[in-house]
Parts: sequence; C-alpha cells; structure tokens
Amino acid sequence: MSTHDLSALGAGFSEGALGSQSVFRAALQALSHPGRVTALAHDAQTPSRGHAASAALLLALLDPDCTLWLSPSLARSDAAAWLRFHTGCVLVDAPENAQFAWVAHGDECPALDRFAKGSDAYPDQSATCVVDVEAFEEGTSRGWTLRGPGIAHSTSIAVHGLPGTDPALFAAQWSANNAVFPRGIDLFLAAPTQIVGLPRTTRIDGGHAC
Repeated sequence: MSTHDLSALGAGFSEGALGSQSVFRAALQALSHPGRVTALAHDAQTPSRGHAASAALLLALLDPDCTLWLSPSLARSDAAAWLRFHTGCVLVDAPENAQFAWVAHGDECPALDRFAKGSDAYPDQSATCVVDVEAFEEGTSRGWTLRGPGIAHSTSIAVHGLPGTDPALFAAQWSANNAVFPRGIDLFLAAPTQIVGLPRTTRIDGGHAC
C-alpha cells in the first residue's frame, strides 16, 4: 500500500475505544432483539463503497486475528484498504475461509452454506456476515415474520433490496442455517445508518422481502 493510498483513507473512530464500545453495544442490542431496527451512530470516515453502518460495525468487530471476505465491488474499493489499515484484519479470497464477511448492495450474496458454520464442539468458530440492503420496514405483513429467542412471540420486518438473491431462496437458506444449531452463521443486515441482527437461533416464516 503506497503513502498516497494511506493518505487518502478516511479516519476511524475519533476516540477508538469509546467508538468501538458504542458500536459493539448496538451490535449486541441488534442480536439480542432479532428483527428490531437499531440505529448505529458513529463518527468514522467510512469508505466510499458499502454502507457506513456496515463499515463502522466491522471496524468495531475486527482485529488482527480476524479473517475477512469482501464481495467483489468492496474488494476492489477503498473499503479493503480502510479495514486492513484500521483493524489489521487478514483479507481472504474465499467465503469458506472467512470469520467475517461483508456483502455490498448490488453484489451477489454467496450461498449461506458456503460460510463456516463451526462445529458442535466449537460453534463459535462460525462466520459472522454483514449484508448491505436498501432499507427496513418494521411491523408490516409484506415481509418476514421472525420467531425465536429474543422475540416475545413474533415480529415482522420487510427488507428492501436484499442483494443478489431471491428473497424466498434466502429464507430457505436461512431455514437450513437455523436447523443446524448450535452450528450456523450469524447475520447482520445493514441499511446506511441502521442494522438488524439475525442470530442463527432466529426462524424466518415467509420468503418475501422487497
């Protein structure tokens, strides 16, 4: 990476520890309440490609021991250098080798079973995926009905612009992911300034997104 490349990168959190802690709390809130839209506030100067919420989330989650797979448009953008510089993460070429993954809106989302699902003995060795979407709409019958831990009975949400895959196919893949618990991936869906958590314990009824 050249000096020019480094000088062109945006800054991370203005106060590294406090910024990471704030974003990490938002991530825990999203996973603890699946399907709830959670605002993700931060002051990082995020890359030009990919949603700012996704970039800030990964900035808080990654460290030099983490492997990261980026979808093609992100891998070709300043997002790759920005995350490598600020977190020290290791970029990998195949989803199967990644502990974390980021899929930009407009890129194809790999089949979920390509990502590491961990094992019964070590379920924590599974991947966490961040997928950019256009927007969320809570409390609508036009989207998914979610059930599982962290949801009192059920909750509904429409996901606008799920990238590169048929919503019904995605729901079927998620059902297969849910069925292998305690193995399975955890997922964050991200709009530009908001996230929604989908832990592996969450069930999706209905295959419609928008």
